[in-house]
Order: sequence, then structure tokens, then C-alpha cells
Amino acid sequence: RDFYALKNVPHGDVREVYYYSATEDRMCRCFVYTPPGYDRNRKMRYPVLYLQHGAGESEHGWTAQGKAGLIMDNLIAEGKAEEFIIVMDNGTWTMKNGVERRAGRFPDDWADGFMNRLVNDIIPMIDARYRTKADRKYRAMAGLSMGGMQTKIITMRNPDVFSALGMFSGGVITAEEAADTEGFKDAYDLVFISYGSHELKDPRWGHDQEAITEALKASGMNAHFYVSPDTAHEWQTWRRSFHRFAQLLFK
Repeated sequence: RDFYALKNVPHGDVREVYYYSATEDRMCRCFVYTPPGYDRNRKMRYPVLYLQHGAGESEHGWTAQGKAGLIMDNLIAEGKAEEFIIVMDNGTWTMKNGVERRAGRFPDDWADGFMNRLVNDIIPMIDARYRTKADRKYRAMAGLSMGGMQTKIITMRNPDVFSALGMFSGGVITAEEAADTEGFKDAYDLVFISYGSHELKDPRWGHDQEAITEALKASGMNAHFYVSPDTAHEWQTWRRSFHRFAQLLFK
């Protein structure tokens, strides 16, 4: 737990940000982590990670339970991670028109609502309000569980928007999917897949995730697979995953 402990190091800020979503015609909220010294280093611009929670959670998840800010503060103090902004929004979705979710399946368009808000509202708002490096090379997306599934769909559909992605207990990307998605292999500098060790023993997951990720790496992509020891579908898996992922981002 030392990697997310509160230590006597420079700390960044977590800001509560309200914004209007034209896509959904409503007010929304996100939390934004800015690295230590953001307000002093007025000439410095930063990459941005869009980091998503899981099902049944909200934009509070990564700060309250995930300790993302403390993890970043400690990594930056140790010189192990680049400084970047983190945006944590609410990607919760609901069924429409009385359609019921079948066991283990989502409707084909289930991620479209958040994808449209992210691309059309959230990213432009962040680039306008913060000193970002407003280019796909300096923009990444990651998420846990449902947020990892959203990350896969959104990044594969928007290779002109992002350059790195992380999926924590949220599926895999096959070499075939990467090859069949126009622009994907050229766009992404980093693909990070992770699971808790107990998840990999659970037949409900249904795939050899490590072998699939190794095949993606063998196809020429910078793919990384991480296993959190002795954890399951839980926050310690995702804290450790974020800790590893953050050290690889924007290098």
C-alpha cells in the first residue's frame, strides 16, 4: 500500500469541474487532477489521461477509492512518471426504450452516449480550460471493468483522438481486431491490459488474456500485460494497474 500512501511530497490538486454538455443538453461534472506545480508553471503544458470508473460507480471512484491523485504524486516525486492531467467523468449508462440487457451482453450502441459526450464536449472543454497539449499524441484513455470496456470501444473508433489506452479487468484487444480497425495500429503507442490473479482463474472471463495480449505484441504493437498478485475484481487490482500504467504513459 506504500505506493498510494499519503506522504510528505509535493501534491497536486483534484478540482471539481462543472460543464454544460451540448450533446446531452444538461449540466455535468467531472474531477480533474493537476500535477504538483500546475499553478506555478504557467508556461508548461501537459498530456491528459481520461480515466473511467466501473459499473455502479461514478466520477468519485478514482479519487476516493482508487487513490489516483496520491499514486501520481508519489510516482512524480520518485521520478517514475511523466506529469499529466487526469480527467475522471461519469460514464454511467442506462438502457433505453425498455430494452433489457441479456446476461453477459450489452446492446451494440451502449457506449455511444458517453463516447459522444467525451469526444464532443469533455475533451474540447478540458483543452479550453486547462494548459493541455491538445494533440492525440498527448491524449490517452483508460478504465476499470465497464470503464475498460468503454475504453476499448471509444479508442478503437477514435484513433485520431487518442494515442494510448489501458484496460483494467475490462477485456482484451486481439491482434485481429487491431489489424481490422483502420488506423489503430499506426495510432496507438501503448496498449495496456491487466487483471487480478484470481480473475484469471475464474472461468467466467472465458479467454487466455495474456496469450491474446502477447499475440497483439507479436503483431508489432507496444502491448503490455500485468497481473496483480493475489487480488480479484477489486480496487487493489485497479490501483496497482494504474500504478504500472502511469509509468508507461507519454514516454
